[in-house]
Amino acid sequence: MHYISAGESHGQGLTAIVYGVPAGLSISEEQINADLARRQSGYGRGGRQKIETDRVRVTSGVRLGKTIGSPIALTIENKDWKNWESRMAPFGEEPEELVREVTPRPGHADLVGALKTNTDDCRNILERSSARETAARVAAAGIAREFLADVGVEVFSYVTSIGGVALEEDDPMKAAPDYKPLAIELSPVRCPDDETTQKMIEAIDEARKAGESLGGTFRVVANGLVAGLGSYATPRDRLTSRIGASLFSIPAIKGVEFGIGFEAARRCGSAVHDPITVNKRRGFLRTSNNAGGLEGGMTNGMPLIVTAAMKPIPTLMNPLATVNLDTLEPAEASKERSDVCAVPAAAVVAEAEVAFALADAYLEMFGNANMHDIKAAIKAYRQRLRTASR
Repeated sequence: MHYISAGESHGQGLTAIVYGVPAGLSISEEQINADLARRQSGYGRGGRQKIETDRVRVTSGVRLGKTIGSPIALTIENKDWKNWESRMAPFGEEPEELVREVTPRPGHADLVGALKTNTDDCRNILERSSARETAARVAAAGIAREFLADVGVEVFSYVTSIGGVALEEDDPMKAAPDYKPLAIELSPVRCPDDETTQKMIEAIDEARKAGESLGGTFRVVANGLVAGLGSYATPRDRLTSRIGASLFSIPAIKGVEFGIGFEAARRCGSAVHDPITVNKRRGFLRTSNNAGGLEGGMTNGMPLIVTAAMKPIPTLMNPLATVNLDTLEPAEASKERSDVCAVPAAAVVAEAEVAFALADAYLEMFGNANMHDIKAAIKAYRQRLRTASR
């Protein structure tokens, strides 16, 4: 299961096409819209979220609420298009009110993209490299999430730090799978602890007053996975490789950890690797989960736990120094309408990317024609694993 997206931040809308989807999967537009609303939420978001209220429209691949085995097309309207129609029109003459973007922002794709594509207008770059593009990912991932839910897998995320404020967890790998998604969503910053939530809000307020932006970290968790998804045989098929690549495809993600991640480098082996045990009902298990549910590039049956770090958004109300592309003279970087902090939203986008990687791994392992056969294959596989552990 894969997707491709198209669309610009201030264009007519965003489009996603999801292909490799089995027939017979129930799809809910309302569930996709709920995820789109979560992507738009979070304390510290900017003015664009007041303009857009993202709603998906499914235009192919679904009939009477179920997939039919063909590519699924989804569209999201950009309501801000009416304010940009002449400046972002696909055809026609250049309008008089066109303002070229010639002061690239440090930390953004603006300058390098302009150099790569031989343009003197960063608007051509920033329209696509904008985080607005991630709305299409979240909509597309609604298909993957419906599939995972149908085979018993839950994917959620929560924020672990914003700026210098961090969630205190005695044993994050033990705590992560047990957090309640509802409690997370009730937090304005999607953090499961009330006291930490308040401190994060205060940090965002301080950054806003200073004209700054803040990054942070978040964790994605998947419960209910079978063991053996992915592969040890080839580098590109390792699930660690695929999930890592998916997360790094999100703008502003600068680091990814599986399980205890970099902490593993500071410990001796006996304090890192997870002892194996066996349970007659549940099969082979680990007494700890420092690996975060992945061993040798494959799921091991424990909860998948991945942590990612997001850098601060590069658009600053007190702009950094840059160079004017027309004059080559020093200038201040451009200011787009932007967020102070988008870590809670980035976590929702990360859920989407992880969901796609996991759904694709399931379809590779258990077939991809229709849900009836896929679920029968998973049931037989689980039964074999239980038999092997007795």
